[in-house]
Amino acid sequence: MTAAFEGVRVVELAQWVFVPVAGSLLADWGAEVIKVEHPIGGDGYRGLVLPGVGGGAVNYSLELANRNKKSVALDLKSPGGRAALLRLVDEADVFLTNFLPSVLDRLGLAADELQERNPRLVYARGHGFGVHGPDADTPAYDTTAFWSRGAIAETLAPEGLPEPIAQRGAVGDRYGATHLAFGIAGALLRRERTGRGGLVDVSLLSTALWMIGSDVVAELQGAFRRSPELGKPRTPPNPLAANYRCADGRWLTICCLQSDKYWSDVCRVIGRADLEHDRRFVDHDARASHSGELVAELEEAFRARPLDAWRAPLDDARIPWGPFQTVRELLDDPNVIANGYVGTVDAADGSTFPLPAGAVQFDEQPAPLRRAPDLGEHTDEVLLSLGYTWDEVVELKLAGAVL
Repeated sequence: MTAAFEGVRVVELAQWVFVPVAGSLLADWGAEVIKVEHPIGGDGYRGLVLPGVGGGAVNYSLELANRNKKSVALDLKSPGGRAALLRLVDEADVFLTNFLPSVLDRLGLAADELQERNPRLVYARGHGFGVHGPDADTPAYDTTAFWSRGAIAETLAPEGLPEPIAQRGAVGDRYGATHLAFGIAGALLRRERTGRGGLVDVSLLSTALWMIGSDVVAELQGAFRRSPELGKPRTPPNPLAANYRCADGRWLTICCLQSDKYWSDVCRVIGRADLEHDRRFVDHDARASHSGELVAELEEAFRARPLDAWRAPLDDARIPWGPFQTVRELLDDPNVIANGYVGTVDAADGSTFPLPAGAVQFDEQPAPLRRAPDLGEHTDEVLLSLGYTWDEVVELKLAGAVL
């Protein structure tokens, strides 16, 4: 199989998750992604030790954000390190960064400077709050720019909680990375047609606004509604698109947006044929008007059986539904396994470890996964490919410009 981005060289000057994940998505499909890191410590994510992040034999989070890449260690404050980066840029298709504008300006790596050197360069930037506005040069993480400031927490949280819901790890980063990789792909396609590179900008704030687009358009019309308080009687506008508890305490959701189409099947599956012609529930509008009453009937019906007892009847009736799974159940989901959504990576010591693959598949195949590089693992290889001699590489190492 020919990889979609084979022959594309990406120079990545980025740390942590958001922008590096965009690089990994491009690398998954064949791009040569050269991650530029400082010789001392490298990407800060390498040293982050938190539960589920690092500290074991495999730093899974680092691997997830940096698989399939090469690492070159350059001190960009040294003349030799900066010169090596510029030679990389001269031969690159994409420059990918999440460094703040003020930092890029100090390093002489702003978009206009690099595109003057390489007019075909696609210059891609990941921001917290966008390229314009008072916070364009403000540091950000997805917890600050996406989750809290982007109103994600408000759209998810029921009313009455004593404090906001905390974000799970890097949720906004990976969502934003998908947009950034998509933007880069579009810019490369445009370059093939026009011969010119361009600027691609994605912010965590913008991805949050897009993600909650349904709530945003509701607010624009003055119709946004918070989720009701937990434990209170529920009156959703469509009781056939709601969550229900089963006899064993597990939950499922049904999502019959065309409620008239599914109403008779739902009545049959739950064993309540008497409800089908009840005047309170006879059509969508009637069910909306008597939502609380119908929810009570459905709650009682679904509480009569454990979750596993509902699987076959709901599937057989072709009713759109889903169980609320644990993460462990997700990994064991037969469709996750059948589609190769979790791949296997060969570690440097010959062992293997599992890692989620990207969501995109070409020709029904998941992306091949290779381990994340060690800090500076490919410095010599890349510098030699740029025309440096061994003597010049040694001089740069002795000067501390490269690792």
